[in-house]
Amino acid sequence: MKLDLQTYRDKVMGCWAGKNIGGVLGAPFEGKRQINDVDFYVQDLSMGPPPNDDLDLQIVWLAAVERYGRNVNASILGEYWLSFVTPNWVEYGQGKANLRAGLVPPMSGYVDNDYRNSCGCFIRSEIWACLCPGQPELAARYAYEDGIVDHAEEGVYGEVFYAAMQSAAFVESDPRTLIDIGLSYIPKGCAVRRGIEEALRCCDEGLSLKEVRRRIHNAVPGTFGIQSCALDEIPEEGNEGLAIGASGFDAPENIAYSIAGWMLGKGDFGASICAANAFGEDTDCTCASLGATLGIILGASRLPEKWAAPLDDRIATMCINKTSGGVWVPSTVTELTDRVLRVTPGFLGVELCDLLAPGGYTIECREGKALFAQDADRYLPRMNGGEKDRTLSAAEKTALSPYVTIHEFPAFTLYVDRLGSAFFRKGETRKIAVWAVASHTQRQQQWVRLKLYLPAGASAVSAGEVLLPLNNLWKAEARAEFEIDTEALESARLELIVDASLEGRHSNGQAKVVLCREG
Repeated sequence: MKLDLQTYRDKVMGCWAGKNIGGVLGAPFEGKRQINDVDFYVQDLSMGPPPNDDLDLQIVWLAAVERYGRNVNASILGEYWLSFVTPNWVEYGQGKANLRAGLVPPMSGYVDNDYRNSCGCFIRSEIWACLCPGQPELAARYAYEDGIVDHAEEGVYGEVFYAAMQSAAFVESDPRTLIDIGLSYIPKGCAVRRGIEEALRCCDEGLSLKEVRRRIHNAVPGTFGIQSCALDEIPEEGNEGLAIGASGFDAPENIAYSIAGWMLGKGDFGASICAANAFGEDTDCTCASLGATLGIILGASRLPEKWAAPLDDRIATMCINKTSGGVWVPSTVTELTDRVLRVTPGFLGVELCDLLAPGGYTIECREGKALFAQDADRYLPRMNGGEKDRTLSAAEKTALSPYVTIHEFPAFTLYVDRLGSAFFRKGETRKIAVWAVASHTQRQQQWVRLKLYLPAGASAVSAGEVLLPLNNLWKAEARAEFEIDTEALESARLELIVDASLEGRHSNGQAKVVLCREG
């Protein structure tokens, strides 16, 4: 189906307005383990809305898209993160520290990051949904690239879920269908899915909000609401029977609360975000993400004036470094919306965007079953025929180990797996796995040479170079495992280059691999 420009603009504006409304509603209650019984804003908004990071972080991503278009990836976003995002708290700060140490995404979001499963990246899903309306597979791919900069595992699953669901919301309005679409893009056994499914069960059973809160919390216990108090200082009233979770394990619970709020509010905008706020914990995130989702479904034209008018279209930022230039910060929802609309045609390309359509450009959207993640096993391995895409789907990427990096080149994609660790021990051999997959756009069989370039003091135990067939059949790959001797290496870092080159062609690509010394 085709999405016309007027409808698209209304929904994008509804997304950002809903995000802003939800963030302002929930901000005063953030980080508190309590039930919040309010039905409207509690702040004095006469001077405009307070700043909130849930929206303004995405302005940095928009700036990256404005410069790099559809080529944005985790590496580019990581550079923007280091340059323009000012907070250094928990997962944001650890992601920065890892990037500075040479640990590229997804390791930057995983290593020593106790808050990798927290809420800081599912709140950034809207930019990808708005740039990929009705294209949840595409939105999920970019959400993955975003999330792995400073999160991993459940944190990333949360952003992929929300990006896919919100992208589909441009063309689908049924809540259960949208939730199922989002779930299809994340692993079946993950805690985000477990929390959402528990939320749906509770609401189907007609439980009270207090009981829904208890059931969700104990299914996927988070700690966001008790970060600032000692265990013996947790308020007893209203918190009886709540388990103590693991530090930073917050995304599953809070995403589930946002879904429960949606169900309890029965799709009514105000009732839904107030129900999400009532659960406590990371309230600005739960209310903002739900508000954005409902804003896409309703469009700005159908958002209740009661909620929109006090904010007067204004947004305020708190996390963007404005001193160096490079990021143009909008001051209104309207300005932000117009910037997204300007960049979308170039981002989607002529395959999905018709610039010459009467009345403004139109966007080609998926519908029905095509909105769900496609089964990775839908073809037999090494099957010929058709234009099968050899790149990993969003769901397949999301399920990868955080120690696998992906390096894409025109004729092939190179994967490097550090096999469970970002470290090496001097005197012990260290293995890595490397494999190449032929590009589906070239459609030719090749041979690929995989070769290691090692620093002084490190050597390959057996072969440091292999020559392998690289077929272009479905799921075909050229794979090798290299073992490295570090006995004579004096450096605190093992820095090596994996080089892949196609025989008889100029096509080649390199991947730098950094491992840090421990022990």
